[in-house]
Amino acid sequence: MIFSSLIFLFMFLPLVLLLYYATPKRFRNVTLFIVDLVFYSWGEPMLVLLMLVSILINYIAGILIGINRGKKGVSKFIFITAIVLNLGLLGFFKYVGFIGETLNFILPFLNIPILKVSLPIGISFYTFQTMSYTIDVYRNTVKVQKNVITFGTYVSLFPQLIAGPIVRYQDVAEQLVNRKESLQQFTDGVKVFLVGLSKKILIANEMGLIWDTVRNSGSASGASGSWVGIIAYTLQIYFDFSGYSDMAIGLGKMFGFEFMKNFDYPYISSSITEFWRRWHISLGTWFREYVYIPLGGNRHGLARQIINIGVVWFLTGLWHGASWNFILWGVYFGILLVIEKSFLLKLLKKLPSAVGHIYAMILVVFGWVLFYFEDMSEMGRFIARLFGSDGFAMSQSVQAAVISYLPLIITAAVVSTPLFTTLYHKIKSRAVLSVIDNGACITSLLLCTSALVSSSYNPFLYFKF
Repeated sequence: MIFSSLIFLFMFLPLVLLLYYATPKRFRNVTLFIVDLVFYSWGEPMLVLLMLVSILINYIAGILIGINRGKKGVSKFIFITAIVLNLGLLGFFKYVGFIGETLNFILPFLNIPILKVSLPIGISFYTFQTMSYTIDVYRNTVKVQKNVITFGTYVSLFPQLIAGPIVRYQDVAEQLVNRKESLQQFTDGVKVFLVGLSKKILIANEMGLIWDTVRNSGSASGASGSWVGIIAYTLQIYFDFSGYSDMAIGLGKMFGFEFMKNFDYPYISSSITEFWRRWHISLGTWFREYVYIPLGGNRHGLARQIINIGVVWFLTGLWHGASWNFILWGVYFGILLVIEKSFLLKLLKKLPSAVGHIYAMILVVFGWVLFYFEDMSEMGRFIARLFGSDGFAMSQSVQAAVISYLPLIITAAVVSTPLFTTLYHKIKSRAVLSVIDNGACITSLLLCTSALVSSSYNPFLYFKF
């Protein structure tokens, strides 16, 4: 599997770009759609049929809603049917085992047989994309897409198909039919792609190694080593997911698309509210537009707003995985957001920003403990270890590993802030920067290639969601 990434970089992507730009403009969506299906079937040959079913359900629903626009009862029935089918497919493939296990735990006499269903990569992402189209067509905020290839291209775009960002149809509707590729856009896309690749290969994978070392060492890590480990995981998940998002945005630019930014330096936040404005922006936007606001948002008093936040964050946790720890993680952040909206935000604004930042980061880091451990007993042991159940000091072997990675951890923490981006934009107009830019791109590609060849394969964390 190591060579899958290398094949993508040096064979698949160059071939696809050549094929795409050799195709006349009016047929480029056809080329992209075929390429998208090949890309998805590369990893999951049979489950590509599920994605095609999802495409057809929402394409047909859009057509039928458009035809019956004047018949509210009919169009509502079609809309509800499409949503039920979408959620039914997602629920079956992602949650059927979890539901069976939960029912057996609550009502053991049922003895429900547990189905083992393979989770299609990216199903949470493309299901939300197709639903955004159907919802917006029903709301009459976007035009019905009558070309099934164009709609299929939107759903299956390989740059962001399997781990986001979640691209709403209304954001790319015009680009699907009338995009203008340019050399500048392509060049910018290459740079953004290489930034994302470097985040993943050179930082996220290395942070994962120190996290694995600490976690596998058990009680030998002590409280100090455990905190270093979970901080490493905090950096790993950020650089892993934001790295993929940057790669998707960069690839989109190479093909003439502009996707929304998915991360905005979330680890500089001074509150949990701010953190969730900066983290996984496309998911937050989706839940705000299609769940929170339709439920009433903050328009019907504080009590109703708290209920709406609770619903959104329960669903946010559940979206991430069929396990109670994800639900606990979602509820945890939902409670924190309710507390902030009730009174704490006003207090935080009166305090120095450093206090708010420390407060936010401690809570975020602890949140990643809830997110990582699906085994509740293992989670409990790790939380106890963070607070000294196995002593404070780490063993010599763990200490040696931590010290060897400490410079990279510090570097990763600095890179997770806007410092380097700010410096880059300050000197962007200088002629020498183009030389530095090109040199940095070549260097990062060489380093990433070397790392891919010499190290074990480490898939993107969000592929499983």
